[in-house]
Amino acid sequence: MTGTRRLVLASASPVRLRVLREGGFDPEVIVSGVDESDVVGATSTVARVLAERKARAVADTLDGGPAIVIGCDSVLDVDGETRGKAANLEQARDWWSSVAGRSATINSGMCVIDTASGRSAADVSSTTVHYGVPTAAEIDAYLATGEPLEVAGGFTIDGYAAPFVERIDGDHGTVLGLSLPLLRRLLTSIDISITDLWTRR
Repeated sequence: MTGTRRLVLASASPVRLRVLREGGFDPEVIVSGVDESDVVGATSTVARVLAERKARAVADTLDGGPAIVIGCDSVLDVDGETRGKAANLEQARDWWSSVAGRSATINSGMCVIDTASGRSAADVSSTTVHYGVPTAAEIDAYLATGEPLEVAGGFTIDGYAAPFVERIDGDHGTVLGLSLPLLRRLLTSIDISITDLWTRR
């Protein structure tokens, strides 16, 4: 099967790229490079606005013909506090201490833009994460991997942090930063079938 639509992922995340590839897509990657520091508000609002900003930044500068552009952003809501990527290891340590044995909500915003028609759609998917209680030695070892500085909220479920997440309630793709069910819904809302973007079975 060969997709007939050009697909562009406006994200540098290797995990998002892997999710798309494993789902049967072969996107180009064009990093938006937009400023993420000036968006405030509820966690879900931040996730959506940043996803829209990233998708629009790439769509507005795209050449080489029409494309479907996907922008994404993920942030963690802990008691109403919005957490993106930790600024340093000490902040990551504090974040882990604050969620150990508790639950938090990861919000993953997504925006899709069809540059051919100009139509776009955006929304947020949310998943509840239930954390285990790592020992101090385990936290030290995890921080030493460098992973918590690369992911929203200082954790992910497909890397070194996986043993410390007891379970999730919701779509695992949301935790990875790209929900395929949400992608399908957004594409459908702008009259695009997700199966038209598949490149292989």
